[in-house]
Amino acid sequence: MSPLKRKKKHDEHIDESWLIPYADILTLLLALFIVLFAASSIDAQKFQAVADSFAAELDGGTGILDSNSPTDSEDNGTNSELPSIVDQEKDTEETESETEPGAGGDSDIEVDGEQAWTAARDQKELEEMQQAFLNYKEKNNLESRLTTELDEKGLIIKIKEGTLFSSGSADLSEQAEQFAREISLMFETEIPRTIFIEGHTDNVPTNPEKFASNWELSSARAINFMKIILENEELDPRKFSATGYGEYRPIASNDTAEGKSENRRVEILISRIAEEGLEE
Repeated sequence: MSPLKRKKKHDEHIDESWLIPYADILTLLLALFIVLFAASSIDAQKFQAVADSFAAELDGGTGILDSNSPTDSEDNGTNSELPSIVDQEKDTEETESETEPGAGGDSDIEVDGEQAWTAARDQKELEEMQQAFLNYKEKNNLESRLTTELDEKGLIIKIKEGTLFSSGSADLSEQAEQFAREISLMFETEIPRTIFIEGHTDNVPTNPEKFASNWELSSARAINFMKIILENEELDPRKFSATGYGEYRPIASNDTAEGKSENRRVEILISRIAEEGLEE
């Protein structure tokens, strides 16, 4: 009887072979949910990578991951919910073009900021130079002989004739030479500026034995004055120029002695910093 009972127990044992396909179904469902999650992502490149990976794991073929991926573009009259890689590259190019110099964006702000900083620095240095001339004028009792003016061109220093030259002469006195050497120190700026030296006269004809006209007289005065200034070896001669305007740029009427005295002068223009000056 015992053998029969053992056989009966063996027949009643529950068959668990169904667990294998059940586990396979769970695995496929997990894969399906992972694929669905990947499909909901905007990143098409990552989706394609996941699709390729699962296709390889499932022995490739033309399965669901190969045939109907959201990255496929079909001319079937419907719009894809995910942007294509070409569209993403186009958007990237448009974004980059908007930030190029001259096309707006932060680059224009940086340029404007640099220009504003340069202008403020330029104005400050010119004001400091003007104050240095004013202090020199007061110290040497030259209030009536030397004037300064700051405008859009730069700093203008006007020196009357009697301070530098005798009437009808282009030769500097010893005192005038000393004056030129002293003010040359004020031209030693952090960034070299262009400096224009101009000679001016009244309308009284010159002595033809010395100068043929006021053109020659005013030019000779400007050049002689510039030569003394350029004895300062710290200055760059390439930044200097001398010009004679004769009687043709008066600042007062030549009908009075006082007006003529105002017109007989040497002017020095210390220019503002040009934009390319920062690169020197």
